[in-house]
Amino acid sequence: MSEDDRTGPDGLLGLLSALRARVAALVDARGAGDPTAGDPLRGLYVTEETARRIAETPPTAERDHAVPLPDVAGVDRLARLTRDFGLTALDAHILVAALAPDVDRGFEALYGYLNDDVGRRRATVALALDLAGTGPSDPAARDRFHPAAPLRSGGLLEVEDEDRPLPGRALRVPERVVAHLLGDDGRLDAQLAGTGVELLTPAEPETDVAATPLGARVVAAGPVTVHLRERVPGASTDGVVEALRATGRPVLRYRPESVDEVTARALVREARLRGAAVVVEPLPPRPGPLVRALASSGATVVLAGAEAPDPLWAPDAELVAVDTPGEAAGSGGLWHRELDASELDFDLDAATAPYRLSGDQVRRAARSARALAAFEGTALTLAQLQRGARLVSAPLLDSHARRVRPAVGFADLVLPEEPLGLLRELTGRARDRDRVLGEWRLRRGGGRGRGVVALFAGESGTGKTLGAEVVAGELGLDLYVVDLSSVVDKYVGETEKNLERIFAEVDRTDCVLLFDEADAVFGKRSEVKSSHDRYANLESAYLLQRLEAFDGIAVLTTNLRANIDEAFTRRLDLVVDFPFPDPGQRVSLWHSCLAGTPRAEGVDEEIARCAQEFELAGGAIRSAAVTAGYLAAARGSAVTGEDVRAGARREYQKAGRLVPDAGMPWAP
Repeated sequence: MSEDDRTGPDGLLGLLSALRARVAALVDARGAGDPTAGDPLRGLYVTEETARRIAETPPTAERDHAVPLPDVAGVDRLARLTRDFGLTALDAHILVAALAPDVDRGFEALYGYLNDDVGRRRATVALALDLAGTGPSDPAARDRFHPAAPLRSGGLLEVEDEDRPLPGRALRVPERVVAHLLGDDGRLDAQLAGTGVELLTPAEPETDVAATPLGARVVAAGPVTVHLRERVPGASTDGVVEALRATGRPVLRYRPESVDEVTARALVREARLRGAAVVVEPLPPRPGPLVRALASSGATVVLAGAEAPDPLWAPDAELVAVDTPGEAAGSGGLWHRELDASELDFDLDAATAPYRLSGDQVRRAARSARALAAFEGTALTLAQLQRGARLVSAPLLDSHARRVRPAVGFADLVLPEEPLGLLRELTGRARDRDRVLGEWRLRRGGGRGRGVVALFAGESGTGKTLGAEVVAGELGLDLYVVDLSSVVDKYVGETEKNLERIFAEVDRTDCVLLFDEADAVFGKRSEVKSSHDRYANLESAYLLQRLEAFDGIAVLTTNLRANIDEAFTRRLDLVVDFPFPDPGQRVSLWHSCLAGTPRAEGVDEEIARCAQEFELAGGAIRSAAVTAGYLAAARGSAVTGEDVRAGARREYQKAGRLVPDAGMPWAP
């Protein structure tokens, strides 16, 4: 609103000027028949003469003023407010009378005089109606102050002094409404401070926005209430927000932890004052009152959450429910908007494919990666980008799982070609699942998710856990090892609840979930002979159903593949067998484990002999190498062949196996 609109004859101050003339006429009308008009203590007491005069005065005697009512339709903001909130002309006059002391302090003294009480300097119901040419005896006029009437239900007017009769109750206009009518929309309502409400201004006309087809449909629908069911927070709402901003309207984005009635009313009022759309994500627990308030606001409202909408939230509203894709729509384009791919020495699309991030998360991840690169004084690297992405998508699993930050790659694995190829295929499935299962729709029906689940089977120490860490490292994700002690519970149903928390968190974030010794929870179902068998089978049935709808990446490991229920095997994407290493692979494992240690002459020959004589798995070889390192460190020298053999013999003794060289001179 221009300066002329606010201060000219057609602005709000012009309205107050006309109102002042009407107030003056009312003062004259009252003063003409009031013998106490010159009394300095007027308003502090009521004399007998005043009481008699009041008793003899007809209720409508003061309402026929010579000064006409001001034309509220001539003020742009007040006219829009009247239209958008469904106000009548009487409502508009009441509103102007109530806000007058907030804009012009001269009205305080005038209202104190007219209220016959120097301490009551705001308009009362009776005074506002008198100034509007009616009075509290008019039923239609009294109805304008009902809590369900537009002035009060819209949050434009507050009626105070509830203990007084209605005509004597004071009226107050919230400061946010006064500021809006004066042309000030720079700040959000003070009642929304600290509540999680963010004001997103309209996009500039030339801005390249990341709108999506879903966002275009929401914009085309006009004022509508839409519920988006999304598993990844912000995955679909970001595109809708950008589409709304591209139409030139502001957006109020609300991320509530809980909602109270005051916040809900203030949010609805702010949206109506600005003509803004409202986006709420995620919906808080028990969102019914908030949804009802927003659905009746007449604004475009977008609600997002992981749960299906409840018809009881807003029974009278037309709520459009949409199931959105599990991935962040258009996130690949967002990465390119945030980072210049031509300046990178790695494939940006391949690097970001494993991440299912919303637009806001992509922006924060890119900022974090650029800040880290600037701090380290280097060009942006793949590791820095992956670290930034992990920071914004790390799941909250610390109470049920142990996080492992991957520090290994395929070069650290010593396996035959077949399992190595399957591990590479597993990383490819994790990267391309949105295209294959989403765009190409190769997994249809049954409520099936887009998760990738693999089983690593093999003897202890053959590299199953290391393989899971390698997969996570190649994808740039953290590995979370499920702590079975915090998951399995003796009470019926508690184990399933703990597992559901884990699955739900992994569904909405990016990580690789590892169930080590998975046969403890994914074991075979048995014949029901007791209540224990029945509840154990219920647990297995829950897991079977949950794996169908899983959207994350999970690896199960087992030493006994035969113990895994066949129904679980059918739901697996890959089964990778980790064979016991042959002598050649054991040599490679020894060299890999001792790669960073100083070695004396002749160690390589001793490694070759030990690889032939001692049948050790990779985990045991790693432990033997650590033992050899400690023996060498105690002497302050390099690792020798005797240290290597001593480490190998120690592993045989730990396993209770017969040591091949027990009769050699250096045997203990």
